[in-house]
Amino acid sequence: QVQLVESGGGLVQPGGSLRLSCTVSGFTLDYRAIGWFRQAPGKEREGFSCISGSDGRSYYADSVKGRFTISRDNAKNTVYLQMNSLKSEDTAVYYCAAYRSPTCLGDVTYVNYYAIDYWGKGTLVTISS
Repeated sequence: QVQLVESGGGLVQPGGSLRLSCTVSGFTLDYRAIGWFRQAPGKEREGFSCISGSDGRSYYADSVKGRFTISRDNAKNTVYLQMNSLKSEDTAVYYCAAYRSPTCLGDVTYVNYYAIDYWGKGTLVTISS
C-alpha cells in the first residue's frame, strides 16, 4: 500500500526555520519524482519544489528559491524540505506528492494532477509573530 506522510509543520516566527519530512511507503524514491505543494487559506494549491527520483536533481519556484532546500534519504524513504527565512506568506498546508514519472517534468508551480499518483494528507505551517 502506497502512503506519503508529511510531518514537521508547526508555528514559527517570521525569519525562522522548519524542516518538513515526507516519508513514503509502498515504493522507493528512485522510481518516482516527489513534489512539494502548498495551499494557503482561500487560495489554490501551488507547487514549488520537486526532486527527481532518477538523478536527485532539484527544482524550485522563484518564490522559494534560495530559502527552501529539498533533499532525500533513500535509505529512510524520506524526502525533506528545509525552509529558512520564513515569511508570513509561506503560511499554508504543505503537501508532498509522488509523480508517476521518475523525473520532474515541466513547471514546478503547475499542479499536474494527471501526472501525480499519490498525495499525502498535508501538514500545517503557520508563520506568525
